[in-house]
Order: sequence, then C-alpha cells, then structure tokens
Amino acid sequence: MTAGCPQDESPAGGPRSPEVRPPAHPGPRDAAAGDEPGPRTLSGDEPGPRTLASLLGDPRAVAHLALPARVGVREPWPDWLDPRVRDAYVEQGISSPWRHQVVAAQLAWTGTHVMIATGTASGKTLAFGMPALTAALLPRDPTSGRRAPGVLYLAPTKALAHDQLAGLHALGLADLRAAALDGDSPEEERAWTRAHARWVVTNPDMLHRAVLPGHERWRGLLASLRFVVIDEAHTYRGVFGSHVALVLRRLRRVCARYGASPTVILASATAADPASSGARLIGEPVSVVDQDDSTRGSLDLVVWNPSAVAPQEAADADLGGADLQAADADLEGADLVSGPGPRPSALHDSIELTCRLVDSATTTLTFARSRRGVEVIAAAVRERAARGAQFRAYRGGYLPEERRALEAQLRSGELIGMAATSALELGIDITGLDAVVLSGWPGTHASFRQQVGRAGRRGASALAVLVVREDPLDQYLSRHPDLLTGATVEATVLDPGNPYVLAGHLCAAAAEVPLTDDALEAEFGPGSQQICAALADRGLLRRRRGGWYWTDHSRPADLVDLRGTAGGPVRVVEHDTGRVLGTVDASAAAATVHEDAIYVHQGATFQVISLDLESRLATASPVVTDVSTHARTQSHVELVSPYQSQRWGPAEIVHGEVVLSSQVTSYLVRRWPGGHVVGERLLDLPETRLSTMATWWSIPSGELRAAGIDDAAAPGALHALEHASIGILPLLATCDRWDLGGVSTALHPQTGTALISVHDGHPGGAGFAARGFEQALPWLRATREAIATCGCEDGCPACVQSPKCGNGNNPLDKAGALRLADRLLATGPDPTPASSPVMDGPPQ
Repeated sequence: MTAGCPQDESPAGGPRSPEVRPPAHPGPRDAAAGDEPGPRTLSGDEPGPRTLASLLGDPRAVAHLALPARVGVREPWPDWLDPRVRDAYVEQGISSPWRHQVVAAQLAWTGTHVMIATGTASGKTLAFGMPALTAALLPRDPTSGRRAPGVLYLAPTKALAHDQLAGLHALGLADLRAAALDGDSPEEERAWTRAHARWVVTNPDMLHRAVLPGHERWRGLLASLRFVVIDEAHTYRGVFGSHVALVLRRLRRVCARYGASPTVILASATAADPASSGARLIGEPVSVVDQDDSTRGSLDLVVWNPSAVAPQEAADADLGGADLQAADADLEGADLVSGPGPRPSALHDSIELTCRLVDSATTTLTFARSRRGVEVIAAAVRERAARGAQFRAYRGGYLPEERRALEAQLRSGELIGMAATSALELGIDITGLDAVVLSGWPGTHASFRQQVGRAGRRGASALAVLVVREDPLDQYLSRHPDLLTGATVEATVLDPGNPYVLAGHLCAAAAEVPLTDDALEAEFGPGSQQICAALADRGLLRRRRGGWYWTDHSRPADLVDLRGTAGGPVRVVEHDTGRVLGTVDASAAAATVHEDAIYVHQGATFQVISLDLESRLATASPVVTDVSTHARTQSHVELVSPYQSQRWGPAEIVHGEVVLSSQVTSYLVRRWPGGHVVGERLLDLPETRLSTMATWWSIPSGELRAAGIDDAAAPGALHALEHASIGILPLLATCDRWDLGGVSTALHPQTGTALISVHDGHPGGAGFAARGFEQALPWLRATREAIATCGCEDGCPACVQSPKCGNGNNPLDKAGALRLADRLLATGPDPTPASSPVMDGPPQ
C-alpha cells in the first residue's frame, strides 16, 4: 500500500539572551523573588485577566521567556549625508542614527555591497535610506550627459513596496522623484517612471517581466543606477530565491551594458550566515553589519499549550457561533480524527487570548497559519469580544485596495487588531502594537522572529504568546522553549545552478544581451554551457561565434515562473454578481476550490459552483452551512536519479531526483462543531506530475521484521514515520511542512524494499530535502523524540498525524514507527560510501 501526502506538505541580528522561567501554577509568580519586576498590565487600567500575571497563572502557560530591554548606541550623522535628508529624519523625531546604521550606510556609500542583518525594528530602512536618498537627490552631471543617480528598491510583496513608497513621501523631500512599478501600475504611470523617477519601488516579478525584457526603454534608469536595495532578503529562499538570484545576475549584465555597476544593499532581520546567503543571492561578496545598536523594549514571550489541560476542561468553551466550519485541516486536531469528546485546540485558545487582549484595549496582531484560520479567528473575535467591531481579518487573496485600507485603519488606531497570515509578517510599518498571538509555530525561526518582532516597536515593551498546535514540531518546541530564542535561524537554502530554474533564465538573458563564452560561467555558474547546448537542441537558442543567441519568436520571460504559480492565480468570483472575492494559487486550486468546495471570505461562506483550471476561474455562491470540505489525494513517487547515498546497515538513505504523480480524487465533508466526517464525494480532476528532489529511505523487509513490524503493520508504521519526519524537518531547513511532500510504501517497485520519501514541493527542488540528507542523523533523532515523548497512545497530530494527509491519516501505527526509528538509529550511518552507483547531480 502507498500512502502519499502531497498536500500535507506541499506547495539577524542575534537574539537577546532570555531568562527561561517555568510559570508557577496555579497562581502568578511572586514578584518579591527579585528576578522580574512584577506583573505588567499591558494596556488599560484594570487588573485580572488583562495582566501578564494572569496568563502565567494558567496551567496552559508552559514556559515564560523574559527578554530584557536593550539600551541603544547613537552616532553623529555622516558628513556626506545630504542636509535635506538629515533634516527630514530629524523632523520625524530621529535626533541621530544608531551606530549600526552609520556603519552600514558608510559601507554602501563607498561602494561596498552590504547586508544589514540586525533585528526587527532596528532601523534598517534608515540605514539604506541615508546613502540611497543622498544619491537620488544629487544633481545631474552636465559633463556626462547621464541622468542623475538612481535607486531600485526591491520588495518581495506589493504591500511592503507601497509601504516603503508611503514612507518616502512622508519625508517631504520635494526634489525626490519616487514611483511604484508593479502589476497595478497603469501605462501612463510607467511612462512617467521610465522618464523621470529617481527612486523606483518594485518587486522581482516586474524586474523580470517588464524592466529587463524592455531594458532599452528603461535605459535611462539602468545606466544611472547607483544602488539596488533588496529588502527582507531572507524571503528569497528555495526555488523562488533561486529565481530571484538569477534575475539579479541578469540585472547586473544589463546595467554593465550601459556602463553602470550599482552597489547592492540587502536588509534582513533574520538572515542566517548573512555573508554566505547574501553572496549566493547577488553573486558577489558582501560585507555584513550584524551588531544591533538600537534600543529595544522588553519582551515577555509565553509558550501556551492547550494540551496542558484535560479535554473536558476545554469542552464547555463556546466560540460564539463563529464559522468553525471554515477551520482548515492545518488548525485543529479535531479536524484530523474523530474521537470521543472535544479536544484542546490551538485555534480555540488563540481566539480566547485574542479576545482577552482586545477587551483590555491591547493592540493585538494574531497570526494564523492558513487563510481559513484567519477568517475563523476574526469572525470569532468580532462576535465574542466587546471591542470586536474593531477587529478584522487580513490575508493574501484580498484585493489590493482592501489590504491598503486595513493597513491604514490599523495604523490610525481605527482598528484595535487584526488576524493575519504571514502577509503581515514582513516589514510593513505597523507601529504601536502591544501584543502578538501566534496560532501555531509559523514554520521557521525566521518567520517566528519576524512575527514576534511586530510587537513593541519603537522601544515599547511587549507581549508575545506562542500557542502551540498538536503538531510534532510545535510540541517539540514546547518541551524545548530555549530553542525559540537560543537557536540561530535556519540556513537560507537557494540554488541558482538548479537546471530547472537556470534554463529559462539563460533564454531570457540571451534575449536581453547575447551570452558570450568568455563570461557565461562567470555570470551563471558551472554547467551553464551544457544547458545552453541543450536549449539549442530544442531550438530555443542558436550557437554563433563566441556565444549564444535567442532566436525564438516567443517572450523568453514566459518560460520562467518566479513564484511557481503555474501561470497565475485562480480568481474566485461570486456567481450572481461577478464580484471578485479573492484568489488562490493555481497549485492549490484543485484541493481548495474544486466543485462544491466551501470557500470563506471575511467570515462569509461560499460554495464553489465550478472550477475551470484552463481559464483559472472558479465561481461560487453564498451559502449558510455547518460543513467544511477537505480534499483527498492519491500519489506515487518514481525514483529517477540518485545523486548521493549512505548506508545505514542493510538500509540506505538516498538523495536524488524523483517524479511525483498526484491526483485529487475526492473530498471529505465534515460537520461542525466537532469536525466529524459525514461523507466522502468523488472528484474527476486531472493528474499532476512534479519533477523535484527528494530524500528517501530504502528499508529491506528484514529490517522491518527486526523492528517487530510484520507485513500487515508495515504500511501504518512507514506512513507514521513519514509524517513525523516531515513535521520535524523544518527544525533543520528554512522551510515549513507546506514546502514539503511525502510518500511511503511497503514495497516500492523500483527498489524492491519498503520506502519512505520526503520531497521538495517545488519543480526542480528547493534544497530542503537535501538538507535532510545532510542532517540525517539529527533529523531522525529529533523525529524519534517527537514520537516517543508524545503522551498519546495511538498517535495524534502532535506526533504522527499530518494536518493535510491525502489519505486521511490512515493507516498509522505510532508504536511501529517508534520501533522502526529505533532500529535505524541502532544501526546508524555507515562511514563508508554506499555500494550502489551514485550519479552526479546539480549542487544543492
């Protein structure tokens, strides 16, 4: 039997040292002990549930990490800084910059590529703003005839780009010509930007699709480019990061054609090994500024585990009629299996905590893992909290004008809080927040620090509460809270040499500026010559003396999909009115907006009437219902090419290329409250194939028998170990479980053995499975601990159940998975190479 879970699992400055305190129960800690300043009321003037002490008096508060305040160090303004820029900052209340801001600005001003890797709210915008604004305000040089120096600012999202543009306008610099360039920009605005803008705010997508293919029209800006600012650089990881790295290499080539060599300034609060990750991204060495000299208020971080109370204690809580049918499978354990009575719930407790904070006039941002989770939380808070009318949902898929309005309302104080996905994780300037609630581990340490850092900006003290889910990694971190602040963020994984990624960019680059033999490998890395030859065989490039040329009549940029959205998002449209409700990624459309699926928008539920994948359109009608829908998937993995392998006794772990075939075949219908399955309905949707990279265990039948696993128990044991492995891998790689997929089978036709495979959920791979191969021993040890230390008897979401298993978490054998992990660990890795042949593959 094969168990596949492609949906489960598909598509810095150093921290201050905290004091980890186990909360005292049942009452609050005694402030007289002298190790903390006593209970702090977050907002308002009433005691009781509005205080930190009330949280610490609850048995669900399993850890308290107190991060102390930090006093900043200031330096004088640089002498080269344009006085108009200095005066604009002073007018905004900045008397002088922090020391790290001056250091970074000085490096950039002298032409050194620099990565600013200081913490959240440390003023990275001012650090790159000093040199960039000074350059953008310089007069035109009459002797050269060139336009005055220009700045290109790149953000991963439109929201952040527009936020930065608003900040530029707020400086009141009359001579600064700044403009936004994105998919919403009308042609007349683009024409003005090409002709006049000195500071262009855009994103990698527009650089790839508009600026570089039409570089002759953008010659004025590109020839004068002095600085390229790459904000939130840590977001460029995996396949998306590899694409952006190649876009940046193409940008440098085009700029060089016009005689420009811009200095690159990268900014990230959560970059691991910033020198290495920055260099991989831009293709040149970078200097690093990572000493954070800014003032920071104190932070109380509370780890909250709903499982710390018995199920019956959570049974009588009323969610006030909120649309719990909208709760996605990645939110609640009750959404995974049916069992006797209600169970503790991260969703429920996140709502409870948010209501408590909102009603104490505490400005709060609650992060949820899914769009449905955001809608559920917002609807419940609006219904239950006295101040709920001032609380809204914010997520991807909303129309741009909706998001801009919500951001403005939160800034102005019209809203007291929002429930948000990671769309609000990045550096949008949302100031004045007192608290954040994280409904589940956000997937990576980088995201965790970004989300926690949203509270307490501008030097104010703050509260953060991590509400852990019944998920292997969440529960592991609740038992090891020191990892929340003591561990470094994950390594940024990207591979510009991935041939699946590189081929399209070589075509685009050849169309922009012909590729020459003497510079090709220096610009695009080893192997690019062979890929060009393969593209020539396909008729896409033509070999001429000294290089390669684009000869096809199509747009080469169309060969490259930066974000892996398979041709663009699917629009969800209200059937009767034609109103666009939102969008979903094309890769998720079959599972989320199939015919009869329940779709949620701002608390309202709709039933999908039709889905047309070719036209990328789904229609839906309003419906009042007490059910939710959850797709089921069948999958198979074909092993294509092994690149690396290692023996573990008779077993073997391999990293290599695979092809995953998957098909959404049916969906479950669940009734709320309770989440019980009331039916399953078949679907007729096309099969999809994904060529990617995976790490797989090949386990002979003798090893299964040695672990006490017979033929009947094998599918459940393998499936359970697969789920737990996927849940733990984000501890070691810069990903979350939604970047991964998995397939397990008791007898794979190619190996003749049992097989557990964990794959990257992106075409060509993203480096995550490779990280698992490199860290196989700590990965398996942590997986084994997550299973062994879970208190359940037969398996639960905290250990071996998966929130998006394509087979409904059946079969699963927790005890068998534990015995199998023990068997593999007892054998351990063989220090000698495996005997099977290993093929050369792309670097990871």
